[in-house]
Amino acid sequence: MNTAAQNIQNIESHASRPVRVCKPDEPVTLVDVFKRVAREHKRPDTLNYKRDGQWIPVSSDELLARARRIAAGLYSLGVRHGDRVALLSESRVEWTLTDAGCIFAGAVDVPIYPTLTPPQVRYILKDSGSCVLVLASREKFDELTEVLKECPEVRQVVFFEPTGVTQGVGLTLEQLEARGSQLESEQPELVDRLSAQTTAEDLATIIYTSGTTGEPKGVMLTHSNLVTNLVDSSGHLAFDEQDVALSVLPLSHVFERQAMYMYLHQGMATYFAESLLTIGPNLREVRPTILVGVPRIFEKIYARIRERAAESGKLSAAILAWSVDVAREYAAALLAHRPIPLFLKLKHAVATRLVFTKWREVFGGRMRLLLSGGAALPEDLGYIYIGAGIPIIQGYGLTETSPVITTAKLDDNRIGTVGTVIPNVEIRIAADGEIETRGPNVMRGYYNRPEETRAVFTEDGWFKTGDIGTIDKDGFLRITDRKKELFKTSGGKYISPQPIEQAVKRSRFVSQVVLIGAGRKFPAALIVPAWEQVESYARLKGLPVTSHTEMCKHPRIIDLFERQVETLTPDLAKYEKIKRIALLEDEFTIESGELTPTLKVKRRVVDEKFRELIDSIYEE
Repeated sequence: MNTAAQNIQNIESHASRPVRVCKPDEPVTLVDVFKRVAREHKRPDTLNYKRDGQWIPVSSDELLARARRIAAGLYSLGVRHGDRVALLSESRVEWTLTDAGCIFAGAVDVPIYPTLTPPQVRYILKDSGSCVLVLASREKFDELTEVLKECPEVRQVVFFEPTGVTQGVGLTLEQLEARGSQLESEQPELVDRLSAQTTAEDLATIIYTSGTTGEPKGVMLTHSNLVTNLVDSSGHLAFDEQDVALSVLPLSHVFERQAMYMYLHQGMATYFAESLLTIGPNLREVRPTILVGVPRIFEKIYARIRERAAESGKLSAAILAWSVDVAREYAAALLAHRPIPLFLKLKHAVATRLVFTKWREVFGGRMRLLLSGGAALPEDLGYIYIGAGIPIIQGYGLTETSPVITTAKLDDNRIGTVGTVIPNVEIRIAADGEIETRGPNVMRGYYNRPEETRAVFTEDGWFKTGDIGTIDKDGFLRITDRKKELFKTSGGKYISPQPIEQAVKRSRFVSQVVLIGAGRKFPAALIVPAWEQVESYARLKGLPVTSHTEMCKHPRIIDLFERQVETLTPDLAKYEKIKRIALLEDEFTIESGELTPTLKVKRRVVDEKFRELIDSIYEE
């Protein structure tokens, strides 16, 4: 407790935080959020997970009861108010239950992405001073055996899987709950007493940033940060008890974590996707009305739709291309609140019958809102989805802002922007174009890093987001780039890579692209092809290539991509034009180190990993 409290006390009050007045029925802490679920939103299927091919529900009452047992179980292990509990697992129902247990115990949970390497896990465990480590399985524990020898603060290990405990090491979540149940029977008032100690200004969690540059920093978020953001976001998104959500993103990330709190706060039913690979089947089974995701998910779904059309022959591909044009035109009129011309209505009706109805079935048939965050959604993709009758909006925020700063609304949506500020949050644009914000959602600082905390606040208390953007006359925010991702060519010209990358990704032949050129004469691009599309092209043209390695070097394939790039970037300034490209066989992934757990590109890693290839581009 002392360390966490001192971290807050040692950080000067940077923000002249505007006073936010809570309504009488609003929750104040996350304890209130979970209690409210069982009190005001009783239902038999609050949380749902799949096991042995069957969806198994967890009722609102069971959620609360298990959270209390876990809290008492943690207390039996010596966890006290303010102690840190590390939670390292993929998303699953036990993750949310354990998170709730930490909240009731007054502990500060520290989520850790399961994709992190052992040295990265060691850094977080040691920096946070976590005393308990919660893991999914024995396999992950075995990976961390050597790491844990260097983390004496970790006194106990808890496993979600019953097979995790072997040779007397650790205990299962079931055993932890049994200990808690026994303690509750002996001290019925214990959990109420523990949870009553929690105030709005207490730390709820320390979330370590992805670390695209340098070591990750522990973002300290209080109950007030998360709860005010939860309540203030809800008005923009208008979720309600009738909604059903499919949870697909990692709960280790604040975006999905806050979404989960919002689902609970609104009394929704939530289903945990089995994995990213099963999103398609899970969508058809659950038939959700709400899906929160990152652009990469929505890009992949659309790419798969295009691939299937191409596989079905030229007629199917032509119908799809025509329908997509109709979708763009229809969405543009719809979002501009212009009357839809009669002929466009007729074309849209035909496209709906031939194509769009099938697209909607891909999402389960009753999707009313896709919420995209974590990165910029390609504008063209937004128009296509909306024109096809699958509403999609964007939000914007950071871990440091709990996370939501702005979000669009279904009835007030402008493609290319991330919406308007939520209530009680303010934004402004600094002289250098950086977006600055303040509000009750802004973090209390970086754990153990007072100097770095001071560095991200202005003298008058605004948080510097690190993003570059503009605000239009109606208050819609447009993100143009990350401040740190702008690069300068050897000719002294600054280039913003993200808009150029988004333009190139409009090609059906492109899966991923990274713009390079810092300190070089001109920009170039590393491109990961959409291989199924390229293979179809090679067969159509009769190219004698048998492997992806050969395709990456074949002049006709290179020419295809150069033409695609030229066609999709006609309006770039001369110094922004992509002069060279190189094709890569394998996708950038979290596991191979080029992507953060939230699927952002680690540009420094890409530069280092492909240094020889990049050098060869410029030597030519």
